[in-house]
Amino acid sequence: MEQILITGANIVNEGRIFEGSVLIRGEWIEEVIPAGSTSIVLEDLENIELIDGRGKFLLPGVIDDQVHFRDPGLTHKGDLYTESRAAVAGGVTSFMDMPNTDPKATTLAILEEKYKLASRKSLANFSFFLGATNENLEEIEKADPAKICGVKVFLGASTGNMLVDDPDVLEKIFSKSRMIIAIHSEDEGIIRKNLAAIREKYGEQIPMEAHPLIRSEEACFVSTKRSVELAAKHNTRLHVLHLSTARELELFRNDIPLKKKRITAEVCVHHLWFDDRDYARLGSRIKWNPAIKTEQDKEGLFKGLLEDKIDLIATDHAPHLEEEKSNPYLSCPSGGPLIQHSLVIMMEFFHLKKISIEKIVEKMCHAPAVLYRIKDRGFIRKGCFADLVLVDADDPWTVSKENILYKCGWSPFEGIKFSSRISHTFVNGNLVYRNGNFDERFRGKRLEFNPEN
Repeated sequence: MEQILITGANIVNEGRIFEGSVLIRGEWIEEVIPAGSTSIVLEDLENIELIDGRGKFLLPGVIDDQVHFRDPGLTHKGDLYTESRAAVAGGVTSFMDMPNTDPKATTLAILEEKYKLASRKSLANFSFFLGATNENLEEIEKADPAKICGVKVFLGASTGNMLVDDPDVLEKIFSKSRMIIAIHSEDEGIIRKNLAAIREKYGEQIPMEAHPLIRSEEACFVSTKRSVELAAKHNTRLHVLHLSTARELELFRNDIPLKKKRITAEVCVHHLWFDDRDYARLGSRIKWNPAIKTEQDKEGLFKGLLEDKIDLIATDHAPHLEEEKSNPYLSCPSGGPLIQHSLVIMMEFFHLKKISIEKIVEKMCHAPAVLYRIKDRGFIRKGCFADLVLVDADDPWTVSKENILYKCGWSPFEGIKFSSRISHTFVNGNLVYRNGNFDERFRGKRLEFNPEN
């Protein structure tokens, strides 16, 4: 059995940083060896590859619970091969993909076809959300929570409109789903009212700067408050995706451990990095749903992350072609590519002393595994899958067309110089990415879950 020993790294795991080595045997972490330990004698090991981790941080692989890899049906924007390749180059070893593809993943049969696609194409581990509609409650009830990450409910219309707007249906989904319900939380009625007012002012030539006025704080707060109340009523496991306002934080708790929370929230890297002043410079490149809002929202979200009202960090990676993003506001799709850069973005905040690397690992690696009850991933522990990332925190580079791996070929971070670089990514014990080079003999695995009450 193939063995790899990562030596002399600064291991970041479960709130600690310590120098040590990690022995990988096959797919698994065989040993975590603190510096100075004599538990492993190299002469006793055969067919071992040594990876020098000195001066680097060794992290569990990042788990991104919110991506749109566009496969099937929208593969001119991205696909499971291209976007998973960008993911592992960015230190992301597992992802959960959203259902607004073509066809929409609103039946278990369609969902299983996506799993088959991923088993052939994806370099990273994968799971797929079952999409909720006003008509598919029976599919949701039949879904196996050991095999599917959750149910996705769009409470605001977004790309690939799958709006669930029937109150009776929502009540039934929240009361009957055995899986976590992940929501896109914006009130569609408020959005339409805001859009009508902006249209009256600007006609069809709406500036991108109006986006956070249309998809407003009120639209987010009203929807999230209603959903939290519904989840509390039915004791539903609810996860609110991509918070964008500081006001929403009052709806979430930080006085109990994540494992005991029934209602949780996340923030995406773009809502921590950009604010509404950036529309003048970047325009449609930072048009996301929900919208990037004020500097006060950005700072409030960061504070909520550090104080554990926000439980994890994700991307909402959602590629579109540049020509699509160049359309006027009303025909310009929302979303953008992020997954190759999410970890180095957070490492930049580490360099700015806004967050510790232990907290980054907690929110990007441990918390997704705990929140979704993923089997044997998210930690550097003996017996876990060897999903691991080596990060050189002192190897600056600049994002450019030449090093962007997204199929769409662009990034809102072009021209940004990052201080840290991903040097190695291991997926299920396989070294799939090393210093810019890929080993594409391997494919990721379907994530499995530990369903509990």
